[in-house]
Amino acid sequence: MDFFRAQERARQATKWLVTGYVLATLLIVAGVTLIVAFALAGLGGPAGGAAGFTGADVFDRHAGLLAVTAAATALFIVGASLFRTASLAAGGSRVATSAGGTPVAADVTEPLRRRLRNVVEEIAIASGVPVPAIYVLEAERGINAFAAGYTPGDAAIAVTRGALETLDRDELQGVIAHEFSHVLNGDMRLNIRLMGVLFGIMVLGLIGRMIVRGGYHASIVSSRRDRNAPVILIVGAGIAVLGAIGVFFARLIKASVSRQRERLADASAVQFTRQTRGIAGALKKIAGYEAGSWLEATDPEEISHMLFGSGAKLGGWFATHPPLVERIRALDPSFDPADFPRVTPRQAPAADTTAEHAAASALIGQAQAVSADAIVASVGSPEDRHIGYAGALRAAVPESLDAAAHSPDLAFLLAVACALDPRDGSVRRRQLALLDERLGTGRRRMADAYATALAEAGPHYRLPLLEMAFPALKERPREQLGFLLEIVRRLIEQDGHVDVREYCYYRVLASHLDQATDPGRRAARHVPESKLRHARLVLLGLVADAGQPGPDERERAFASGAAVLGAWAEGETVVAGQAATVTALDASLDTLQGLDFEARRQLVKALAATVVHDGRLAVAEAEMLRAVCATLDCPLPPILKDDSTAWFPG
Repeated sequence: MDFFRAQERARQATKWLVTGYVLATLLIVAGVTLIVAFALAGLGGPAGGAAGFTGADVFDRHAGLLAVTAAATALFIVGASLFRTASLAAGGSRVATSAGGTPVAADVTEPLRRRLRNVVEEIAIASGVPVPAIYVLEAERGINAFAAGYTPGDAAIAVTRGALETLDRDELQGVIAHEFSHVLNGDMRLNIRLMGVLFGIMVLGLIGRMIVRGGYHASIVSSRRDRNAPVILIVGAGIAVLGAIGVFFARLIKASVSRQRERLADASAVQFTRQTRGIAGALKKIAGYEAGSWLEATDPEEISHMLFGSGAKLGGWFATHPPLVERIRALDPSFDPADFPRVTPRQAPAADTTAEHAAASALIGQAQAVSADAIVASVGSPEDRHIGYAGALRAAVPESLDAAAHSPDLAFLLAVACALDPRDGSVRRRQLALLDERLGTGRRRMADAYATALAEAGPHYRLPLLEMAFPALKERPREQLGFLLEIVRRLIEQDGHVDVREYCYYRVLASHLDQATDPGRRAARHVPESKLRHARLVLLGLVADAGQPGPDERERAFASGAAVLGAWAEGETVVAGQAATVTALDASLDTLQGLDFEARRQLVKALAATVVHDGRLAVAEAEMLRAVCATLDCPLPPILKDDSTAWFPG
């Protein structure tokens, strides 16, 4: 999958959705206005049935009333859509809980849920994104799942109880990989916007039906001289019909968009796992299971386009998913529908294990050259080897660090420990003195112990541990998260300057927490090209400075990246990273949020060319590059050598 093209397609789909929504709103407004005009004409005008009273007379005599009607209808539709969208601004967790989901605790031990959390964590680490909140729809027997949220930082993945009890690990992994593709391809924000659009139009139809009922009862008790009741009935019936027509076309749009995104997600899941058995097996079990993929305790109307399976018995034009047989045959061309398996739920799975990844775990530490093109191609496109590596790494995490990452109390200290200098020198002592002052001796000792364990494990554990700790961190109040960022910022400034590696850790933490606490934030506004050029050069220069030991090497590294940027960097030289401040780095990365995705592709390639200009990549450079990409919302999987070995030089 091409991450940058997928993001651009999602953006284009959003533009078409907005265009369709505006057109539908204008047509409905025009329809409501005509209905009111028709009702007024039926009254015969203010004179009461005057001869020769025409439609033109209605618009002439009641222009003000009709204008108010049009404006009120438009405001009602738009307001209802905005209200529904705003109600979902809490992010994916809000959608999951409204669908009846119950959270899976970070430190869960129950086998079914532990297996689910393991699979989600492995795919998150492989993808280079924070671990999403995990929910189970306990009341749903069908096999289904969905991903919701505005951004990876506020994403939630929900799985039905039926999926947990009927799918084996490979099948569950295929389903979760399918949902992660929605996270990576930009589908989640589009899905929430679809929910808002549908709500505005559906409410209009509901109001129309209420008016009809009210007008009908009013006509029974009113006198024969009261001409208002028939008008109310006409207006209400017209609005109800328009609302129904609007919903009809909105469902068509939703179904069309959803079917295309589901096909893409199925293909992405195969790329994730490099085998079709998992996701194809899950689809076959849906067909052979008496509960199918149907949702029983939750109305699937709003979320049907987000689900792994259809969720409701809708077919034809309204189907939000391609037919099951079509999806299965796209994965397994030889499949015969007569071979659908008979499925019964299991109460306990086989013990979850990552022993199959032990060989990959032993390979961490081998060196291998890597190209800038290969790095760019892997952005947002993890494969089975990334998942294998992630499983090995997760299984090899030291017990104390694993426990901290999954503890709402200790995850805070683990995040602090990741910012401590790994060397036992004067900088570390100043940092510990700061922690003594701000956290107390006991917590300082725990953070120090975590930092020591992390240094012994290796730098390639830092970002995955942060991703694993993210769900536990999100459980803390906003004020405490602000306090955490303040401490981390002060820790990285203790040595008098901020290097790119330290800053990128801070920035990744800050951006993930910002997405979690303010998921509905808008994308960056248009930024002048001159500012984008300067921000590109600052970042490129800082990366070149951080990754090379001397000025000559820095200039050569910068030149390699500048060659990719072309005219943007012509005649420029490297910027000294030691002169950078958190404020300056923040300003540059905030500016770069204004890049479109093709420009981000070029920038990531330039950064990759900078760090691999000598044909080799040190582990610190690899983690720095991954962190920089994360700050640009371009998740980079662990950098691997080939399909079978994990590549991390010593």
